[in-house]
Amino acid sequence: MSKKRQIKFSLIYRDMWQSSGKYVPRVDQLKQIAPVIVDMGCFARVETNGGAFEQVNLLYGENPNKAVREWTKPFNDAGIQTHMLERALNGIRMFPVPADVRKLMYKVKVAQGTNIARSFCGLNDHRNLEGSIKYAKEAGMISQAALCITHSKIHTVDYYMGVVDKAAEYGTDEICLKDMAGIGRPVMLGQLVHAIKKKYPHLIVQYHGHSGPGFSVASMLEVAKAGADIVDVAMEPLSWGMVHPDVITIREMLVDAGFDVPEINMNAYMEARHLTQTFMDDFLGYFINPKNRYMSSLMIQSGLPGGMMGSLMADLKGVHESINFSLKASGKPELSEDELLVKLFEEVEYIWPMMGYPPLVTPFSQYVKNVALLNILQLAKGEERFSMMDDNVWNMLLGKAGNLPGPIDPAILELAKKQKREFYKGYPQDAYPDVLEKYIKEMKDNDWDRGQDDEELFEFAMHETQYRDYKSGIAKERFLEELEKVKTEKSSPKKQIAVKENQASKPSNFSKEKVEYPVAIAAYLMYTFNTKSFDPIGSGSNPHDVWNMIGYWRNINTVEVTFDDKVYNIMFEKNDDGVYEFDIEGNKYKCTIEYVEKGEIDFSIDEKTFQAKILKGEENFTKVNINGEDFQMFRNDLLDTELTSHSADEAVDVNKHIVSPIPGKVFKIKVKEGESIRKGDVVMVIDAMKMENNITAKRDAVVKKIHVKLNDMVEVNSVLVELE
Repeated sequence: MSKKRQIKFSLIYRDMWQSSGKYVPRVDQLKQIAPVIVDMGCFARVETNGGAFEQVNLLYGENPNKAVREWTKPFNDAGIQTHMLERALNGIRMFPVPADVRKLMYKVKVAQGTNIARSFCGLNDHRNLEGSIKYAKEAGMISQAALCITHSKIHTVDYYMGVVDKAAEYGTDEICLKDMAGIGRPVMLGQLVHAIKKKYPHLIVQYHGHSGPGFSVASMLEVAKAGADIVDVAMEPLSWGMVHPDVITIREMLVDAGFDVPEINMNAYMEARHLTQTFMDDFLGYFINPKNRYMSSLMIQSGLPGGMMGSLMADLKGVHESINFSLKASGKPELSEDELLVKLFEEVEYIWPMMGYPPLVTPFSQYVKNVALLNILQLAKGEERFSMMDDNVWNMLLGKAGNLPGPIDPAILELAKKQKREFYKGYPQDAYPDVLEKYIKEMKDNDWDRGQDDEELFEFAMHETQYRDYKSGIAKERFLEELEKVKTEKSSPKKQIAVKENQASKPSNFSKEKVEYPVAIAAYLMYTFNTKSFDPIGSGSNPHDVWNMIGYWRNINTVEVTFDDKVYNIMFEKNDDGVYEFDIEGNKYKCTIEYVEKGEIDFSIDEKTFQAKILKGEENFTKVNINGEDFQMFRNDLLDTELTSHSADEAVDVNKHIVSPIPGKVFKIKVKEGESIRKGDVVMVIDAMKMENNITAKRDAVVKKIHVKLNDMVEVNSVLVELE
């Protein structure tokens, strides 16, 4: 009887957290869960750090070095190997890292308790992997070279074996098939593993595949049959969806297929499951988009990785309003969020070959997704594709990040020529000179401790902007504010928009009769109770949340409205059926919202239905227009800076202003007031969607006024610069 071949499990515990685009467990939570994971007894390895793990610790003001040491120690003590994920030339950030910082990374990580360096180049350029393999082995780590798996006519078994040949030549100890989007076809993956094992039987092969499109279980069976040694799994409630399949399912499948796999201590599994849920209930769950828990075959065609779906959904929400505003202004139908998501997938599928088929893995998945999303935004505004690409995208296209797998479309080549951009032919690492001495000097000048094994120096050099925010305390303040805001939103007993999604405006139902001011006041109050504030001049202010929804917090309340130089003290009540009752000067009006969006509310009152347009009035007043008659009013409980709504004809004049097309943080201001600028000049850089996005001038002009400061948070259509 032949001996069963052994398959080991590696736990990926952090991908669903990071798919939130926000945060991971705190140090105290990691210390709680690690011993329980050890007690499960089924894991030979655990991925503990790298990727976005350390950046997101900095985002909420935690020390990532402490997190790594505390997290890896229980596994080290138990003899479970730990591995990190790193992006070769990009280290553990989104853009290239100088060689001296890359070398320091491995020395720091092995000292902190990380055993294996899983290194991938998002372009599968073996030249970038060469440094990772060499630096990892010099530091005493196990080197695992990763292949970024995708599916196209050029990504064949022979293509990937060319990368494996080079990695083996450089001395890698292991190979990982990093199927980051889960779109690798199972049979092809089995053929690739077979080819690796046949040619390099001494190399350990590990498979990492996300569940999103639904191939992952079949893929794991195929690679196991072909000779893979280790497969990556997750555990509930963080498994499935856009991340990894659960260890229980994979174990049972492999047992049935005749493999030798470890037992699972189910008591420990259930305890780990419970602890994970408590972390989600504490704060992490607030930042995970529910759609990250779904699998979707739509992912197959776009090829976008599951690990970025959370940030993708957040990005969609950020520009959704701006896209619809542009569509509406040009008389085109608006898009729902799901329609926009499908449109984004289609745009990614369209532009991916044009951009040279870069494997859709961090950071290049973000590059392609961002270009696709901004293309949709620009096309909605009547502008051309590729008219808004940041320098990191251009560096990829120009060869500074490595060689692209395929050719670049002539349209992009022509755009590069027009912008006088030069292609880079050298070794990618040579384009980024050493920088550690600069950071050492600044730390000394600031009297900052370089940390144990130079770990603080490394963190500063790797994540400069986030590290500064962490040291200053801004990161912690920002996180606590954001957490409080999202908890308030999630705990509200009422939805912000009180109508069903499938309802629509029905003009044929509107009464055309003249109305008196109480009807306009009722419309105004229902509108302001059920929509967020919006600033038509684009200052980006969002001055209140509780104030404009004050009626949500108590069943009966009063509110003051100024109309025609008179202050009305109005009592209102809202019952469980969504019916509002307003008491205006002793007369009661029962009203129901039929439809509401920015700038419009359809409502019924006394069995008649009206449509009210909500516009910006004089000064701080709001103009309510019903059947051609205007009523100017003001809610006294709103802050003085509140401006209520907009219509297309009140949009900011783009000939006189430069506005932000995306929400984000002002990262750089490249112009000064009074300065002359030319069409195409970069006036500002907005840090958004994990990228530095260049905002350019659309015409020759003189800068009249700069409306923002460094580190200001701006919304879509926020005015950045006013032009003469």
